[in-house]
Amino acid sequence: MAARLKLQQPRSAKPGPQPNTAPRHADELPDLDRLIHERIRLGIVSALAINDSLSFNDLRRLLKTTDGNLSVHARKLEEASYVACHKYFEGRIPRSEYRLTPTGRRALEQYIKQMEDLIRRTRKE
Repeated sequence: MAARLKLQQPRSAKPGPQPNTAPRHADELPDLDRLIHERIRLGIVSALAINDSLSFNDLRRLLKTTDGNLSVHARKLEEASYVACHKYFEGRIPRSEYRLTPTGRRALEQYIKQMEDLIRRTRKE
């Protein structure tokens, strides 16, 4: 006969010591650009910062994401004027080419400075 596991009933949740997750100097934390901070969008602007331009397919392969996911994030960056998209046809095949705009480059540089500052302060404490 197979042994049966006895499941314990959950105990009543007694509040125990909670870790202090509040930053010590909340007023000193940078106000990160939420548009860039998201992983896929950060990947897009970072990849475009080191390339003159990349195709939709290049970005999709580089970021290992789906067409729909990349399309949504790229559109958000376009709406903020961080990236520009040039759409054209190669024969009958539609193509999209993306490049980082000066506004996007400034936003990425600001984001990187803020993250570097946060890292420095974290290591000092």
